Amino acid sequence: MSPIVWLASYPKSGNTWLRAFLANYLRDAPEPVDVNDLGTDGIASDRGRFDKFVGISSSYLTDEEVDIYRPGLYELLAAHSPETLWIKVHDAFTRNEAGKDLFPASATRCALYVLRNPLDLAISLAHHAGRSVERCVPLLAEGEGASESPKGLSKQLRQRYQSWSVHVTSWLDLAPFPVHGMRYEDMLARPLETFSAAVRAAGLALDPERVARAIEHSRFEVLAAQEAETGFRERPAAAGRFFRQGRSGGWREALSREQVSRIVQANAETMRRFGYLAETEETEPGGTGGDPRTLPVQ
Repeated sequence: MSPIVWLASYPKSGNTWLRAFLANYLRDAPEPVDVNDLGTDGIASDRGRFDKFVGISSSYLTDEEVDIYRPGLYELLAAHSPETLWIKVHDAFTRNEAGKDLFPASATRCALYVLRNPLDLAISLAHHAGRSVERCVPLLAEGEGASESPKGLSKQLRQRYQSWSVHVTSWLDLAPFPVHGMRYEDMLARPLETFSAAVRAAGLALDPERVARAIEHSRFEVLAAQEAETGFRERPAAAGRFFRQGRSGGWREALSREQVSRIVQANAETMRRFGYLAETEETEPGGTGGDPRTLPVQ
């Protein structure tokens, strides 16, 4: 098998939770794995790894030129790794200007894709980036915004998120390799079933006792307590805490009617497809379904 398993998601969808579960499942230790030592293989947009393996400083290249090199970088990593690489990725599944998939099938075993209600994402993204919710809504709705650092060269390469719907469907519908989708809400409500399915999809031997232990060791309360005690090196400076609430449905109290309406209008088809809108509900504009703030999460 090709050794890369992509751990893909829109930012703040539960990717770190998935990584913590996998780290605990793979190590199968009696105590939870340190949140700062998850043992996965970084993020696909790591600028330092690009510079090291490509042999060209990315600071001399445009974003488009960097993307030309990225598929070859992942093929190189896959070819020289004796073990499976578990690499986080927040990019949408896209192609570069040469027409090549950014994440090549030749370097890939499969992808585990975590999706989350975009209404809740708006809140988490705002806290994560130290921005207002209003500034995050256009990103989820239309794909507006960028991942570059406003204070000079970022440690990460440019990531193209696109809108929430485009991101979700790009991975689940367009990737030329197996992609296993898992909802954040199911990770909360049905953890044993949901994480067991992820283990099987990743090609790992399924051990129900190990799954249960890994779930317990990667609970939100465990991760939040570790962050409170030792900090979390992936927490951005703008965020007060990385592990903030670990729940779903907070959008009902935090978003305005207009913010909900804009996100839902832009993403209604994909939200309905994955159970985030009741099939019988309609949303603004038109008034056929009432207040979009009351739309149920299934």
